[in-house]
Amino acid sequence: MRVTVFAGVDEAGRGPLAGPVVAAAVVVRDGQVLPGVTDSKKLTAARRAALFDLICEEAVAWSIASASVAEIDELNILHASMLAMARAIAGLDVQPPALRSIRIDGNRCPELTAPQRAIAQTIVRGDAQCIAIGAASILAKVTRDRMMLDMDARYPGYGFAQHKGYPTKVHVSALRELGVTPEHRMSFRPVREAAAEVHV
Repeated sequence: MRVTVFAGVDEAGRGPLAGPVVAAAVVVRDGQVLPGVTDSKKLTAARRAALFDLICEEAVAWSIASASVAEIDELNILHASMLAMARAIAGLDVQPPALRSIRIDGNRCPELTAPQRAIAQTIVRGDAQCIAIGAASILAKVTRDRMMLDMDARYPGYGFAQHKGYPTKVHVSALRELGVTPEHRMSFRPVREAAAEVHV
């Protein structure tokens, strides 16, 4: 009997002022259970890290991709997120017709190949409803958080390890005091404002 498999796709990092946006795609069997997998935002960092390994071991296939700060600034964050998702889907070892559907978190679909587009569907809050999307949200979140830890080591003083680039008071204050790094998104207003203050 032919096993039905489908993919879930999600991204992490649309809101931060710094760092890339990361997307993941995870392929699972219809009816497959991944205990504990749900929306990554509902899990602790330790639980996400443990589930990351489980997903990589148990999924039929998985792929992680990103769009850089330069791409975010050139395209805007929405289009960069779509680009990262399209890259994650393209990176899967399983493609149509073996792949029966592609379920994408949110209400927008990235630019896909014709065979991919034919089986794609968007699901608002899909990370809490679809196990494959929930798994993708975990892979994307854990991967991006690890990137931000590396960034914290390269740019001490900004607190990237704590806030992961999100616009917290600590981050905005550091921006104004220390200036903008190459990893900051100049297309985001708080970054532009901080850059202008530093150069006055």
